[in-house]
Amino acid sequence: MFKKIKKHIALTLELGKVKITFFVAVSTSVGYVFHSGKIDLTMFLIASGVFLLACGSSALNHYQERLSDALMDRTKGRPIPSGRVLPLYALLTSAGLTISGLIVIYLFSNVTSAVLGVIALIWYNIIYTPLKKKYALAVVPGSVIGAIPPIIGWTASGGSPFDLTILSLAFFFFIWQIPHFWLLLLLFNKDYEKAGFPTLTKIFTNLQLGRITFTWIAALATSCIMIPLYSMSSSIYAIVVMVLLGIWLLFETSSILSEYLERVTFRKAFLRINLYVLAVVLVISLDKLLI
Repeated sequence: MFKKIKKHIALTLELGKVKITFFVAVSTSVGYVFHSGKIDLTMFLIASGVFLLACGSSALNHYQERLSDALMDRTKGRPIPSGRVLPLYALLTSAGLTISGLIVIYLFSNVTSAVLGVIALIWYNIIYTPLKKKYALAVVPGSVIGAIPPIIGWTASGGSPFDLTILSLAFFFFIWQIPHFWLLLLLFNKDYEKAGFPTLTKIFTNLQLGRITFTWIAALATSCIMIPLYSMSSSIYAIVVMVLLGIWLLFETSSILSEYLERVTFRKAFLRINLYVLAVVLVISLDKLLI
């Protein structure tokens, strides 16, 4: 009995793409702290609600992309294409997680936060998922998904979703999604092509894509400076650290501009950009908590 429960939990976590959805919960928490300046039980409850909602959305994505997942080496081991669960199981798991997440968000925050959660769900599963099968640049509008969680945290703490302070943070997360995805594309372009996804690798060379991606990385480092610009309470120390982090990111990822590109180059850049975002999130949170 225990082994069976453990197996179902493991499958649920895999369907929920917890490595990704955990960071969604973190970005929600950052939005909450950014407005409230504190860590409390409500923050954890809202982050948990968003986590459940994101897991439900991811489980639905598993169902939606089960056929293309079976064609890619990177994803053919996922629960549905590997035959470990039936498509109906993924659908029921998605429904349970999604409903639970929305209920938690609504009960412990407000209607605005719950509506934003629904918008994120629609944007990812109904707009972005079908769109990326048709357009190579679908990641640009699709990156809006990454900008919504911090706004949910902000509004759950009583902030307005139209405040420039939170919009500057949301813009930062939006920009990050684009080079994040394109580095994945450069790492697994053969897989994407095999599954029939339109990719920029059919239009540009790796060298050209490397330069385009680096431009977006530079935009990410620049957008970071907008956060303290619209948050008048930011300390000079936080601003200096964020500038230094941006310089570090540009230096560490400049190798993708080389004419002699290897897979390890893109992998290192992928890791660096994610570490950078985590560092910025930490600086922003500590700055608000210590003021």
